[in-house]
Amino acid sequence: MIPVAEALARTLALAGPVAVEEIPLVEAFGRILAAPATARLTQPPFDTASMDGYALRRSDADRALRVVGEAAAGRPWTGRLEPGAALRIFTGAPVPDGADWVVMQENTVRAGDRVTINEPGTHSNIRLQGNDFREGSILEPGRRLNAADIGLLAAMNCPRVGVAKRPLVAILPGGDELVPPGQTPAPGQIVSSNDLAIAALVAETGALPRILPIARDTEASLRESLEAASDADLIVTIGGASVGDHDLIGRVTEGMGMDRAFYKVAMRPGKPLVAGRLGRTAMLGLPGNPVSALVCGMIFLQPLLRRMMGLASDPPVLKARLGRDLPPEGPRQHYLRAALAPGADLPVITPHEDQDSARLRLLADSGALLIRPPGDPGRMTGEIMDYLALRRAG
Repeated sequence: MIPVAEALARTLALAGPVAVEEIPLVEAFGRILAAPATARLTQPPFDTASMDGYALRRSDADRALRVVGEAAAGRPWTGRLEPGAALRIFTGAPVPDGADWVVMQENTVRAGDRVTINEPGTHSNIRLQGNDFREGSILEPGRRLNAADIGLLAAMNCPRVGVAKRPLVAILPGGDELVPPGQTPAPGQIVSSNDLAIAALVAETGALPRILPIARDTEASLRESLEAASDADLIVTIGGASVGDHDLIGRVTEGMGMDRAFYKVAMRPGKPLVAGRLGRTAMLGLPGNPVSALVCGMIFLQPLLRRMMGLASDPPVLKARLGRDLPPEGPRQHYLRAALAPGADLPVITPHEDQDSARLRLLADSGALLIRPPGDPGRMTGEIMDYLALRRAG
């Protein structure tokens, strides 16, 4: 067995360079920017009024001024504003040459073609040319594009952007005991749930999951399924990576020439984990126990997919205060399902008493995974511990 950190490093090394594709900006929400985006213009392109009011010279604010015209967004006033003159101006209109102030209309009194300033205020109410960005400004890659990013790119006049190609992930469940959801299991059979759960983890990262038909417990069936997935960027097998007579992943993939990165990790849950490469395709073999599969998916699969798309790969490790005493930990890094509650300074994290790796309901009801390193000593209530947040809808 190898430590979690070493296993993760070897897993991330399978990512290779980010594949880039160019798409229309209208389709880019949620995608990962993979190439620098360059502004094609300056924003604002001119000094612009940020308020409705009157443009004038600051030095003229203490006398009545003659209103010489009007400017609105899209309808600029041409000419130069001379001393003693003011221009009726609306938000978004270009500020004319000669003016260095826009007084809010609420602070003025208008009588015919004359306007008097009651209170000039301390702010110029002018957005200067280029105060947002200038032509040639760069939006750097390595970010998932949100609504603000899309708006910025549109303002930068970038109709197309280079984004990370979504990795295609072939998900292969295996076992004679499995039947798809919706079918009635025969005696000795169970409903396959891991494949859908892992597909959800894949989709959460922005990659493309493809669930393959359940492979049966024969070398021929497994080999056929793996060969059918050779067009994928990543193959994820579920189950069959241990040492039982029907755990065929190691034997079959070795026969197919797999370049194995590691086998078995010093962690709980999830020791029987394998990673490597089958030809050009990266491969990750997850354990068959439901919780083990999901925890390994969070710790290894999702970081690998983020790295494939050019994002930071490590999930943030957070801090919380322990909600109950814990005995000393064993030789493997342990990820305990736990409840989170508000605390005085930090959240309070309380691991469940039962950590059976087959109990999905406990994982679904948990808010966090408490991290205990190998050989961690006994812990007392109130101590500060590391955890990974489990994001929950709503």
